[in-house]
Amino acid sequence: QVQLVESGGRSVQAGESLRLSCARSGLSSFRSHCMAWFRQGSGKAREQVAALERDGSSSISGSVKGRFTISQNADKDILYLQMNSLKPEDGAMYYCAARVNPGFCAYGGMDYWGNGTLVSISS
Repeated sequence: QVQLVESGGRSVQAGESLRLSCARSGLSSFRSHCMAWFRQGSGKAREQVAALERDGSSSISGSVKGRFTISQNADKDILYLQMNSLKPEDGAMYYCAARVNPGFCAYGGMDYWGNGTLVSISS
């Protein structure tokens, strides 16, 4: 059974940094997978923030490029999202997701989702 559990969300002030974590399990039963972070602000559509592909390449949304970084630990069981220079508009529920079917995570089509962790930014 695949499990994705996000953590690290909290309330911070604009300009501060946060690192979100996503503990993943159950994915080793698949040949391969890629991972991504999404967010959904209040009243907004869900958007992809960053993706980490099977070959180790990554992509970052233009809205957070230069401020956010996606990475994983050496054991590849924890996915991170480092968020720097946070802005009020970055406040949202952040989700990690996994794709086990063929294709790039940057294109969406995710198969598994976590329950999210809430990030609030005060100005």
